[in-house]
Amino acid sequence: MKIGMLTSGGDCQGLNATLRGVAKTLYNLMPNVEIYGIIDGYKGLIEGTWRKMDRSEFSGILRRGGTILGSSRQPFKAMREINENNEDKLSLMIKNYKKGGFDALVILGGNGTHKSAHMLSKNGVNVVTLPKTIDNDVYGTDMTFGFDSALEKATSVIDAIHTTAAAHGRIFVIEVMGHKVGWLTLYAGFAGGADVILIPEIPYEVDAVFEVIEKRNANGSNFSIIAIAEGAITAQESALPKKERNIPPSSGAYLANVLNNRLEQDVRVVVPGHFQRGGEPTPTDRVLCSRLGAKAGELIRDKKFGRMVAFRGNTIITVPLDDVAGKLKYVPHDCDMIREARLMGISFGDNRAE
Repeated sequence: MKIGMLTSGGDCQGLNATLRGVAKTLYNLMPNVEIYGIIDGYKGLIEGTWRKMDRSEFSGILRRGGTILGSSRQPFKAMREINENNEDKLSLMIKNYKKGGFDALVILGGNGTHKSAHMLSKNGVNVVTLPKTIDNDVYGTDMTFGFDSALEKATSVIDAIHTTAAAHGRIFVIEVMGHKVGWLTLYAGFAGGADVILIPEIPYEVDAVFEVIEKRNANGSNFSIIAIAEGAITAQESALPKKERNIPPSSGAYLANVLNNRLEQDVRVVVPGHFQRGGEPTPTDRVLCSRLGAKAGELIRDKKFGRMVAFRGNTIITVPLDDVAGKLKYVPHDCDMIREARLMGISFGDNRAE
């Protein structure tokens, strides 16, 4: 068989480890398999850019961050836009898939990637996908690879901020990645001992955040740590139609500015940004990547396509792309972690408590 592999969307830790898991399994199960790396994600499939991989290229990459194949963002909404040659990106990908003589594609990516993979699958392309994103928001899997590694990075930032916050009696607002969902902020805030955790799923009141700070000051704690997701918004903005919302470029900078105008304490904002995506994958991610990759290789051998490999309850399963594409895994308001955080006195900016 001739297999093409690509990594699409934003980079994260574990992409190389997953490629390795797939390749080692294919070489073990199918000695005559040929693996081709499609360059820069869907862009390479659109432009017909790929190269045959040597077995040796999959050695020594288990701990390596980024992706040896390169990646790019190709918005799903643009897949059916017609170019000057009266072709859209979907038709170009299908044409190049056939031109390359591929028997199947292995696609590593997040939500947008899975929507495009589903579209390819519906148009006759043999596809197996793996769930990648630091946001942990791919529907159908308990955990995406890259999440644990990003969590370690984000938590280390919050850990480090504690000492300087306490030394100067400051309020620190730490903006964690996550535009639409708050899993990374929730976990990092919990693990890092944040006093307030603000996520997109729970619009917040500035007054509620202010009250937490005042209460801590009254109890002798002269500093506070606020973990806020990129996509967190106030309850006032949330009540408006989406087209009328005035979303600031930085949720952390906005909140810090508002608090600075109300507090005598110094308020600082920290934005770890792409630091959260970089570096080596954690051991937990390496294990997950290898397990997911092995299952993907098995699916290809068995010619079971149109499925995503997923992780549920410490078991590797497969999920039809029909059940995954176009869905986000949001943080439920009543999930155990939020309830337990409230029990400990952590605020979500909504004046609720257990």
